[in-house]
Amino acid sequence: MTTTQTISALSLGSDKYRGAVVEDLQLPPAFSLPWNVPISSAIELAYDRDFSHLPVLDRNRKPLGYVDVARLKQQWEAGGASPDDKIVDYMTKFKRSASVPYTLITPLSPLADLEEFLRSNIFALVTDTSRKFVLGVATSQDLENFVTRRGSYT
Repeated sequence: MTTTQTISALSLGSDKYRGAVVEDLQLPPAFSLPWNVPISSAIELAYDRDFSHLPVLDRNRKPLGYVDVARLKQQWEAGGASPDDKIVDYMTKFKRSASVPYTLITPLSPLADLEEFLRSNIFALVTDTSRKFVLGVATSQDLENFVTRRGSYT
């Protein structure tokens, strides 16, 4: 590949989203669960909405972690969880520390930033700038659907 071809390929890759932001994905409103919901309700609600992962919120509606619905269902079916157990006991906690900085994804975040975040995470919580409200959940599939709908130069 020549230098000119390499530069063109890089330009096309960085222009894949044509300046679009998370808001352009037109995500459905987020569906989150309070920490104290029984796992039987969580599984039912997730399947009703066809969600594979559900954010879990604390008493103040701040994200604590998430529930992997398929894994939770397996634990329940294997007898490792009771239907009345609270989801807080089965959730994956978000890692928050100085060594793992919080990545803020808002409706105005560029899709290129979201793509970078999703390289090492299975989904992203889209929040307001002060992180008080979970507005949506974005996945790599949402990005793929966006590019397919909108078309790309590649």
